[in-house]
Amino acid sequence: MIRLHNIHKTYVLDSGRQVQALKGIDLEIRDGEIFGVIGLSGAGKSTLIRIINMLERPTEGSVEVNGTELTSLNDAQLRAERRRIGMIFQQFNLLSSQTVSGNVAFPLLLERHADKSKVRERVLELLKLVGLEDKADVYPSELSGGQKQRVGIARALATDPKILLCDEATSALDPKTTASILRLLTSLRKKLGLTIVIITHQMEVIKECCDRVAVLDGGLISELGSTLEIFSTPKQDLTKRLVSAAVRRDVQDLLEHLKVHEKPEEGDALALELLFLGEKANDPVIVEVAERSRARISILGGAINHIQGQPLGNLVVELAGAPEVIENALKMLQEKVFRVTVLGYAAKGGQNHD
Repeated sequence: MIRLHNIHKTYVLDSGRQVQALKGIDLEIRDGEIFGVIGLSGAGKSTLIRIINMLERPTEGSVEVNGTELTSLNDAQLRAERRRIGMIFQQFNLLSSQTVSGNVAFPLLLERHADKSKVRERVLELLKLVGLEDKADVYPSELSGGQKQRVGIARALATDPKILLCDEATSALDPKTTASILRLLTSLRKKLGLTIVIITHQMEVIKECCDRVAVLDGGLISELGSTLEIFSTPKQDLTKRLVSAAVRRDVQDLLEHLKVHEKPEEGDALALELLFLGEKANDPVIVEVAERSRARISILGGAINHIQGQPLGNLVVELAGAPEVIENALKMLQEKVFRVTVLGYAAKGGQNHD
């Protein structure tokens, strides 16, 4: 369990000006979960994750990890506690002069009286765990970005930590490699019983693997909840923008070019955005409503995402017909769909959009 209470962090610049990076963070991260922290650049994300392992000391507040209050420890005690907290970074931070096995062995060889044969055995075990058992004697310059990050993960796990902190760990990777790293982290969580904290500015990363998420904005937590809650019912404007970029990307251009107006004119169609959640995402709702209401329903675009194993579907449609027919179809959809957003009226059944 990680508990942060009333965490403030103020930096004093060379000019003497003070900058508040964190402004009173209260947060609990449960054992065994993958917890995401997302926000724009400058929101305080990296400061927050560095405070968890006390690479940064808070100006005010307490940090408790697995029952130990870290802010009360001296440097020697902190070094011992940090062995239980692994960390991986955006730029990998590998030693170019060392082989893959040398990089993974590095934290183990820092121990007094380290048994080199046991270290070698542990290194090979870790490399197999991350899928790099054939790269032990290769140098980092010969590896791809994804392979370098796997080395970073193996090194972070060398001291058998119970917590793994990931600071923008996939930001330097392409989408396909990012997905493979996130699958690896999810697998390691199950195999090793890890608690994983992921700092990111990519909502796609949150969507793929996190159980819960905190949205950081200006040094404050603006929204907190399960990943499914955040994606299905975002409350704050920033969260709505972040979610939209991740789950509405296939309909975003359509929505931006869809020309609608508020007051209906004769022959206009009503444009809607429908959000389907869970099993209903696969139900033939559109066909059923069209048959029962006699409305003409045109599907303009849509996408289905999966959040924590649950389908979350976005669909943009137009309802055409007599006013009473459109009204009846709208009521039916509101009863059957998780959320209906009325976008406005479009001329002649959608002919007025690009």
